[in-house]
Amino acid sequence: MSKFVKLLLAVTTSTVMLTGLVSSVYAAEGGMNVPTIKSSEFMKGLENPWDMAFLPDGTMFYTEKCKGLSVRTSSGDINPLYGMKGTSGYGDSADDLFCDGQAGMLGVVADRNFDKNRTLYLYSSSTKYRGEGCKTNFEKCNGNIVMKFKVSDDLKSVSDRKDIVTDIQYKPFESDQPFGGPGAHNGGRLRVGPGGYLWVTGGDRHRGVCPQDGQLLCGKVLRVDGDGNAHPENNPPEGFDKRIYTYGHRNVQGIDFRPSDGRAFTAEHGPWHNDEITALVNGGNAGWDPAEKVAGRDACPDKYCGYEPNQMDAVDPAVRAAYTPMSDTRFEDLMPAAWNNNGLSQGTGSAAFLKGKNWGIYEGRLTAGIMGIAFGGTPAGSRIDIYDIAADGLSIKSAIKMPLGFSKRFRGLVMGPDNALYATTDEGEIYKITAN
Repeated sequence: MSKFVKLLLAVTTSTVMLTGLVSSVYAAEGGMNVPTIKSSEFMKGLENPWDMAFLPDGTMFYTEKCKGLSVRTSSGDINPLYGMKGTSGYGDSADDLFCDGQAGMLGVVADRNFDKNRTLYLYSSSTKYRGEGCKTNFEKCNGNIVMKFKVSDDLKSVSDRKDIVTDIQYKPFESDQPFGGPGAHNGGRLRVGPGGYLWVTGGDRHRGVCPQDGQLLCGKVLRVDGDGNAHPENNPPEGFDKRIYTYGHRNVQGIDFRPSDGRAFTAEHGPWHNDEITALVNGGNAGWDPAEKVAGRDACPDKYCGYEPNQMDAVDPAVRAAYTPMSDTRFEDLMPAAWNNNGLSQGTGSAAFLKGKNWGIYEGRLTAGIMGIAFGGTPAGSRIDIYDIAADGLSIKSAIKMPLGFSKRFRGLVMGPDNALYATTDEGEIYKITAN
């Protein structure tokens, strides 16, 4: 059955056909509950919506990458709250927050005790903390920060901005790599995990030394409290910044926590080969090391070997096998991926575990948004995939395409308080996906 289900990933089918195929597979194995999955437009006409955060009453905060933070109230009213440089129509804005290529306003999440403290966390690219390393190339010197705000009782404004993480790669962004564009690999997902601590996902920002350097926060997953301080049980290698939970990452845009045990799983973009889903281990190494002059490498463009050898040769399996590996086995503390895309990339980004009895056989499984990048032999197909992950987190039992009947570049996934899955798309919509 597992091999059959995996084959469904590569097949473009109608909603009815795929639902029927999957249903017949599971019906033959004991008549398990395979729900009917439907989708509807929840919002449209947005500009690159990136992330969402729900309150228990259905109020939804959301970000638009090049515009800012807004909220959709439980009654359906839209209140623009906090805009970026050059935007208008927001209650407040900040000149240090900017959008350029992949950089911009990204993750958002509400504090676990929001009903009492009205605290909201926000991740964005910023030029505010340039520091001593930015005396040259000043305009390109930027990084990513995590802010927290107080949200007014009427949901019409935010105030009391405090920047709680300010040092996620503040060196000049000088990379002239041909892939990813300016401001590439920012990570940017925020989630509140078990115990109420804040998790922050990062990217390598096309800087070769970032993922393996324990004093740099780029290429890391952080676990911090509401003031940006390290969780007391973080266990990074000796000499590392204590805010680091895991390191060696390329570009983590998805993170969520398995309902059965609270374990953190990430979904990560690979360099045209081997997107990965990984069960995180406290202090573990995801294995990405694009630095030059290590592991037998010579010099690379912009001191970044993340695309070496030439990505244009991706159709050649022999060349592809020589790429900088996503999970480099020379690291003893390597966290093995539960899943990778068999030597190809598909733009695996956001992640959310399905919660609620209405999801039937899929309850507790991980969903990942697929942007469907097509290059050098990589199979296209923008979609949402569902993964049945083994209990030990080291492999998957099956993976299937969610039967939606349409294709979009899914950028953000989050479960709503109504047990529906909500998905942002690069095309400007937020979809509500239900199961019954």
